[in-house]
Amino acid sequence: MTNNIFDAIKSHKILPVIAIPNRECIISLGEALVQESLPIAEITFRTEYAEEAIKGMSKIKGLLVGAGTVINKKQAEIAINAGATFVVSPGLTEEVVEYCLAQKIPVFPGVITPSEIQKALLYGLEVLKFFPAESFGGINVIKAYEGPFGQVKFIPTGGITMMNVVKYLANKNVIACGGSWIAPTEQLKAGNFNQIRQNIQQTVKLVQTFK
Repeated sequence: MTNNIFDAIKSHKILPVIAIPNRECIISLGEALVQESLPIAEITFRTEYAEEAIKGMSKIKGLLVGAGTVINKKQAEIAINAGATFVVSPGLTEEVVEYCLAQKIPVFPGVITPSEIQKALLYGLEVLKFFPAESFGGINVIKAYEGPFGQVKFIPTGGITMMNVVKYLANKNVIACGGSWIAPTEQLKAGNFNQIRQNIQQTVKLVQTFK
């Protein structure tokens, strides 16, 4: 399972980070991601609809659904029981990591510092979220980690946009980038799926050169 999730994220290059504002947008969003060839979603626990969204979207054929902004064991348990196939956390919390590993669910904790990376390595984790990327040195810090942590692969998230994502994906230690521009909350609230589909199409086209 872990290798399959890793390979899927690496293949798609972009991990849509989505905060669901209402239940009405859940299925339409999932279908748009699949139909526009970016069939993966990180549903964040930033809204009350996270569990419902994971349950609903995990039933859509061909869509890989994970949970994001998971900050404690309870959220991890809720997410996995709802059908999340991977878990992303903004930081490295032992109870989240240990619970996911016990459940054999891939977990990508957030790191910034060398100490956090070393802690993740002790758990056998070598694919890590780098968050918040742009606020903490961005691609320059990731390049600096190539020497001491050459085995680590990063999923930078936080401040990543269509304008700067290319410089991240060009780095050999970056397997994908988390992006909230795919389905912004205001567009989901408005039900503007024509624009969301355009966002997905533009993103897929942009990353083709890195596949």
